[in-house]
Amino acid sequence: MNFRKLTPTTLVLLLFVAIQCSSRLAAQQQPADEQDHQVTVKFTTLINFDGTNGGNPAGPLIQGPDRNLYGTTFDGGSNTNSNCPGITCGTFFKMSLRGELTTLYNFCSRTNCADGAAPAGPLVLGNDGSFYGITEVGGANGAGTVFKITPAGTLTTIYNWCSQPNCADGAYTFFPEAGTFVQATDGNFYGTNDGGGNNFSGTAFRLTPHGVLTTLHSFCSQTNCADGEFPTGLIQARDGNFYGTALFGGTNGDGTVFRITPGGTLTTVYNFCSQTNCTDGAVPNNPLIQARNGDLYGTASAGGSSPNPNGTVFKINAQGVLTTLYNFCSLPDCADGASPSSSLIQAADGKFYGSTGGLNSGSVTNGITAFRLTRKGKLTTLHTFDQQFQGPEALVQATNGIFYGVTAEGGQYNSCAGLFCGTIFELAVCGHEDQQDEFCEDQAALKRPASEGLIDRP
Repeated sequence: MNFRKLTPTTLVLLLFVAIQCSSRLAAQQQPADEQDHQVTVKFTTLINFDGTNGGNPAGPLIQGPDRNLYGTTFDGGSNTNSNCPGITCGTFFKMSLRGELTTLYNFCSRTNCADGAAPAGPLVLGNDGSFYGITEVGGANGAGTVFKITPAGTLTTIYNWCSQPNCADGAYTFFPEAGTFVQATDGNFYGTNDGGGNNFSGTAFRLTPHGVLTTLHSFCSQTNCADGEFPTGLIQARDGNFYGTALFGGTNGDGTVFRITPGGTLTTVYNFCSQTNCTDGAVPNNPLIQARNGDLYGTASAGGSSPNPNGTVFKINAQGVLTTLYNFCSLPDCADGASPSSSLIQAADGKFYGSTGGLNSGSVTNGITAFRLTRKGKLTTLHTFDQQFQGPEALVQATNGIFYGVTAEGGQYNSCAGLFCGTIFELAVCGHEDQQDEFCEDQAALKRPASEGLIDRP
């Protein structure tokens, strides 16, 4: 080809084609979890809790081997007791992926709520196929329980908190995420609670499936609570150790990331607010996750470097090197979210998904969102909740590729101790290869513009 005879118009056209090809090649060479394609999102409310079928869920959903979703509600159900925080004492339920809800157990079914009441925090699917969780009140000592419950709804109490003098073995007080525990590779359960302990600042514990508890660490055992105060759950990492965050304490008083061995040796990995004006974040209020790349990821509910600091997403390695990936409230009116309200999940597309609880400004709450974040820190807001929908918990991605979640408040019914009773919702995120929703297939067929954004079912 003789380029000397090309017209300016032809040269512009060739340059455009070259740029397009280069962009496509760069996208192909970029890891799949860093390609943040435009998406269409459909938000659907599946369940409006009304008190009789449960109310105010205080923990995320979990998918069982039968593909149904299981969860608990803090309030609601058929049993009442003066010791229950709400009007009624909570439920254990399952929901089909179509949104059909079945109550499997009503807490406080036994005399003096010996079976526990007000379940909160995440459920754990045990190796035996049963679910394990905690209640905040009830049990033999009135301070809550650890329970096992089958998918059919048969409940067994594993442990009663405050079984030791002065609740040295721990108790739950106000923070459901503190009830996050895991079944480790040795078959035992490891977790934390946010009350009790030798210093009334929470503990880390090991619990056998048969109910034998060992306290591994009582927080605030060091001067000025340098070892942390009020832990928020544990995960077991690939190195065999457990990692968690403490809400407060540490050398700066604004929380820590810590590591604890199966034998109970605790090491502080990072002290939040180590940077000027807490630009590295402060008050980490949710458990960590370990991503496929081996790093730990988490959220802080405060701090950051945005004009109106209201939390961060961070990653940290085992050596304590912390990188802030996103600063919330970076947009006007916190349109990108404020104060993360749940732990992250890493979805099948490699990206991270989470939620924010919002910023209360007078009578208005802004920034209650569900979001997606790439590993390099590019955030996409998937849904913005109305201000009545308080407390969205962690999302779960089911085997159909759809995301499901709960809100502790909001919905159609305000019959739960004067509060709206909460909801279960689904997010169909169209535009990634693991999505199997009919809505997404319809969108592909119709070639609906992504700019049409969020779609709500009436």
